Amino acid sequence: MPLLELDCATVRFGGRAVLDAVDLGVAEHEVVCVLGPSGSGKSTLLRAVAGLQVMDSGRVLLDGRDQARVPAHKRELGLMFQDHQLFPQRDVGGNVAFGLRMRGVARAQQGERVRELLELVGLPGAERRAVAALSGGEQQRVALARALAPRPRLLMLDEPLGQLDRSLRERLVVELRELFGRLGTTVLAVTHDQGEAFALADRVVVMRDGRIAQSGTPLEVWQRPADAFVARFLGFDNVVEATVTDGVAITPWGKVPVPDGSPQGPRALLVRPAGVRLAAPDEGLRCTVAARTFKGTHVAVQLQPQSAPRLEAACALRDAPEVGDTVGVAFDAAEIVVLDGPVQP
Repeated sequence: MPLLELDCATVRFGGRAVLDAVDLGVAEHEVVCVLGPSGSGKSTLLRAVAGLQVMDSGRVLLDGRDQARVPAHKRELGLMFQDHQLFPQRDVGGNVAFGLRMRGVARAQQGERVRELLELVGLPGAERRAVAALSGGEQQRVALARALAPRPRLLMLDEPLGQLDRSLRERLVVELRELFGRLGTTVLAVTHDQGEAFALADRVVVMRDGRIAQSGTPLEVWQRPADAFVARFLGFDNVVEATVTDGVAITPWGKVPVPDGSPQGPRALLVRPAGVRLAAPDEGLRCTVAARTFKGTHVAVQLQPQSAPRLEAACALRDAPEVGDTVGVAFDAAEIVVLDGPVQP
C-alpha cells in the first residue's frame, strides 16, 4: 500500500476541472516530483493533499486512511513553499521550533531537535541569527529544517528552489537529494524546472490540463516521452508528423531511420539534437545554419532546410559550423523516438 494515494482526485474552479480524476500513489521513502506548465494542476494537487484545497470528488489517503475530515494541521505533513514563509519576528531557532511548540514538545527537546536539524542542513549554531540577515539559500535551509522538525510522514515542497539563482539551485538540489536519502524521507514536490525534478526525483510525474500525461523514472521519461506534448515540455523541438513503415519514417525532412520494433502508421516523431549528424553539404538533407547558441557543454545549432521545419543539432564547440554555412544532415536511429499519438498543438 502506498504511503500517499490519490483516488480520482478532482477539483473544479468555475466548472472547469483543474484537477481531473487524478490517480497517484507515492511509496514510503520515495521522492516524487510533479512537473508541468503553468495551469497544469500541479500546485492544486499539492494543496489538495495538504488539506488546503477542498476537492469536489475523490479521496486523499495516508497509510490507507481517508483524509477528508482531517484538518491540514493534523495530517502529519511537512510543507515548504517557494517563498519560504519564515516568521520575520522570530530568529532561526524560533522558526525551526515552531511546529514542535505547536505540538507541545518540551522546551529541552525542542532545543535538541533544532540543533540537530540546523547541523543537518548545514547551518550549525545559527539558532540566534535573524531571518532578515540570511541569504536566499540560508532561508531555504531554515524553511526545510522547520518542515522536517516534527518528523512528518510526508514532506511536500512547492517550487522550493524557485527564487534562487541557477548555480545555487543546482548545488542545493544535490544536497537535498543526499539529505532525503540519508533520512529516508518521503517527498512529494512540485516544480516547473525539468532539471531540478530530474536531479531530485525517484519518479517524475508530468501533468497537462489537470491530468497525468506521463509517470516514470527520470530516465524513462527522458528516453521515451509519452507523446509530443511531453517531448516539447522537456525542451525537445525536433518533433514532426510522420508515417512509419518498414523501418523508416516519412517526414518533412525526408526518410528518417527509426529503431527496430517502432510502432507503425501515422505518428509523432522525436529526433533528439544528438541524433542530427552534420555532414558535407552534398550529403543527406541540405540545410543552412540559421543560428547557434553556446550551451556550456555543447553548441545548439539551428538548421533550416529549404522547405521543411527547422532542426536543432547538438555539436561540440570545435565542430560547430558558423551561421550562414551550408551543411548536410544525416540521422541516427538510436536518438529517434516514435511517440504515441499525433503531433499536438
